[in-house]
Amino acid sequence: MNKRNMWQMFKFTLFSISAGIIQVLVFTLLNEVFKFAYWPAYLIALIASIVWNFTFNRRYTFRSDANIPVAMAKLFGFYLVFTPVSTYLGHIADASGINEYIVLGVTMLSNFILEFLFCKFIIYKNKEDTLIK
Repeated sequence: MNKRNMWQMFKFTLFSISAGIIQVLVFTLLNEVFKFAYWPAYLIALIASIVWNFTFNRRYTFRSDANIPVAMAKLFGFYLVFTPVSTYLGHIADASGINEYIVLGVTMLSNFILEFLFCKFIIYKNKEDTLIK
């Protein structure tokens, strides 16, 4: 793996951590304060995290001038699959007695890995480092 890819992974990780913090804070607020059930709290927190992560990674990690609506549509496609699968499996895990924060952590780690690969090889393929400052 070359230096450029390592740097991208590092930046993606940092932005994903910040998005993860947002996701955990929103989830905790909805779960603990407003007493939402697992799946709506997870879904709302996930959407907040997605918007944050997309914005910063497009600009700073992949430095892409890719058409924003097209890039967002591709990411939306990713989440059309990931969200119902992760919400359903998370609901099952939560209902079986697994702590909701463990479920959230496993889901977030899966999301991190899969989203990086999807961004790198689908959304921004041949469109990296094209952003002109």
